[in-house]
Amino acid sequence: MPVTLQLALDFLDLERALRVADLAADQGVDWMEAGTPLIKSEGLDAVRALRDRFPDRKIVADMKTADAGRLEMEAAAKAGADFAIVLGAASESTIRESVEVGRHYGLGIGVDILGMAEPESLVERLAEWGVAFISVHCPIDAQMRGENPFGILERLAKITTIPLAAAGGLNSETAPRAAAAGAAIVVVGGAIIKADDPARATADIRKALDTGKPIGTDLFRRAGLAGIREVLMRVSTANLSDACHHRPCLPGLVQIAPGAKLVGPVLTVRTAPGDFAKSVEAIDLAEEGQVIAVDAGGAGPAIWGELATESAIQRRLAGVVIDGAIRDTDEIRRLAFPAFATVVCSHAGYPKGLGEIGGPIRLCGQEVMPGDWLIGDADGVMYLSKTEIVEMANRAQDVLEAENRLRAEIREGRTLSQVAYLEKWEKRKGR
Repeated sequence: MPVTLQLALDFLDLERALRVADLAADQGVDWMEAGTPLIKSEGLDAVRALRDRFPDRKIVADMKTADAGRLEMEAAAKAGADFAIVLGAASESTIRESVEVGRHYGLGIGVDILGMAEPESLVERLAEWGVAFISVHCPIDAQMRGENPFGILERLAKITTIPLAAAGGLNSETAPRAAAAGAAIVVVGGAIIKADDPARATADIRKALDTGKPIGTDLFRRAGLAGIREVLMRVSTANLSDACHHRPCLPGLVQIAPGAKLVGPVLTVRTAPGDFAKSVEAIDLAEEGQVIAVDAGGAGPAIWGELATESAIQRRLAGVVIDGAIRDTDEIRRLAFPAFATVVCSHAGYPKGLGEIGGPIRLCGQEVMPGDWLIGDADGVMYLSKTEIVEMANRAQDVLEAENRLRAEIREGRTLSQVAYLEKWEKRKGR
């Protein structure tokens, strides 16, 4: 039996939701979902608009109802929804009230087990109550930590005959895996709604589901620690800044070799201005892919130059960041080595051996520990701690994906103000 493809329109703006739905509709979408953000922003008018626009498709209202099941499900049904979602974490009475309303109005009730680590006991009762499907949902914030819905999906497929819907970061690579794990309904949001070409993205996912063969994609994937470098090489420091609530780059650092991207965990060095012994010795201690981060007091003389760069390249290091001075910049540019410094000068100091390797340092005012990450490009150097690197890298890719959709709309003739709905979303003040 063909797998149902459900398009999750998780937008804040109905106009954009309808625009993308129109592009995706004829490429294999079976069900249209008014996502929770869309319903919270536009109300049940979003469901009404989808019902009018797509009379031949099933319309899902992702209400995520936690209380007042009778009231909310009746409203969803009257707005034109074929299915509506109640949270599995809601009380038994809320879920059963929702199902009862569904029987009267011809509304199928889906139960979203979002946030439930062990939903098996609930699933056994849901069969008795008559729910239409169970949504196995890996929430966005969990996706950013590299999680996915497959483990719970496989567990539930063994114990229930209720149709399972899989949701949470699925794309043309992972949608077939969800179907193979037991999903009768595959819910896709970002991989379509953030694509620069939603029609092509939908067609790829539909083909992957129909053939059972994944279709590769660079975007719409969330990585664990092992895949973080690949993600960070793709995103910019501007993407990271947006993902980190507009965190600034480290102040004062200048990129020496234009276009040389710096990404990696750091080996820290603390030394005195002009004492290049520890920074050079660190090259021998650093592992492949590491960045040497040097606290040299923010002043000259230089503690790094061409020969240190040649050595770092031989060791396959990912770059150097110096709160202090660097020289031989023409040669470093020729070598295209990722190097950043706060000072450029011609004269070097002397190797006195002061300082240490591998301890905490202050880099441009930021405390940095060994194993923290630095990411640098033409806009500057962004710091991420080892505890936040996975989540913030994935969030930065999410920013990049969203910008791709906006960029496509701008190229179609709209302006940034229009695609961002700036006037609509300006903060409103009371009198």
